[in-house]
Amino acid sequence: MQRRENLTHFILVSVIAVVLTPLMIAVAAQAQITFMSDRDGHVHPRLGWPTSEIYVMDADGNNQRRLTNNPNLDTHPSWSPDGKRIAFMSDRDGHFDMLGGLPASEIYVMDADGGNRQNLTNDPNSDSSPSWSPDGERIVFVSDRDGKRDGNRENYEIYVMDADGNNRQRLTDNDFYDSSPSWSPDGERIAFISRRDGHFIGEFGLSYEIYVMDADGKNTRRLTNNRKNDFSPLWSPDGKWIAFASDRKGDDVNFEIYVMDADGGNQQKLTNNRVDDTSPSWSPDGKRIIFTSQRDGHVHPILGWPTSEIYVMDADGKNARRLTNNPHYDSNPEWVNSPFSVSLAGKKFTMWGWLKQVNRQLPLLREQR
Repeated sequence: MQRRENLTHFILVSVIAVVLTPLMIAVAAQAQITFMSDRDGHVHPRLGWPTSEIYVMDADGNNQRRLTNNPNLDTHPSWSPDGKRIAFMSDRDGHFDMLGGLPASEIYVMDADGGNRQNLTNDPNSDSSPSWSPDGERIVFVSDRDGKRDGNRENYEIYVMDADGNNRQRLTDNDFYDSSPSWSPDGERIAFISRRDGHFIGEFGLSYEIYVMDADGKNTRRLTNNRKNDFSPLWSPDGKWIAFASDRKGDDVNFEIYVMDADGGNQQKLTNNRVDDTSPSWSPDGKRIIFTSQRDGHVHPILGWPTSEIYVMDADGKNARRLTNNPHYDSNPEWVNSPFSVSLAGKKFTMWGWLKQVNRQLPLLREQR
């Protein structure tokens, strides 16, 4: 009996290995980081500014390739949880924001190779900052479609829709700016930034704090509370940490990367230099963080402003190394949360995790016999 079970186990493991090997090779060959860049030299047809396209690259910075190609703005890419699609925002439709007076952006999705682009929103105001739910069935985003104003600027609220663009619902409703939504790995909460407390007015207006709410928009609570700006919250794959950018010196000067516990406690600074480090994103295993930095001192050849590159560092802030290197803007990186790299916070096993479960269950089957 023991020999038969060992043979069965060997056959099962061999079959799984045969099935998984080509899949693992395919995943390894796929891009793992998406980002935006204006390196192609496109100029916006109405604004006259350099515009950005969506790119992807391998985790080590190699094999950089462009996915979009048009003279309008394509920005803020976000991977679907299965790595098959990328959501992004674009002003290619030609709408002008009824409140802001600038070209309005819409939410699009495309396949991971840049094909099959689809428009999910179509509103005369701006829709931006898409972020996928962990199950890939919904997308949270930001919009000023409600027509309110936050002081002298348009007022953005947070909305959610199905992944095909249907069933749009507003999650926040107040007179101040809510933005940068990020879904928790278990799908239960959404972190975001807001000016709603109004406790400090600096050179650039009210400062932003990081909040969290339930996925239905209820039970909002503040995680940070200081007289500076806290931006770009993003959950770690295990849901225990939130990485973010902050200018603790104030007035949008010298942003650094921080992490904190998911309840807002234990805030720690990971980067420390005299230029901006922003837009953190976790690797699927939670061991590294990619981010945008101006530390190289590059100057934009057209605008004459400092530009940014994409870096990666260990999750404790050590071993920072550069992934991109050109005189234009490379920014807003996001790591694909591949199911072959990490499971979604206990919701389901990865393939290798399932194989381990098979190993665990065989002794139990023997005991039951």
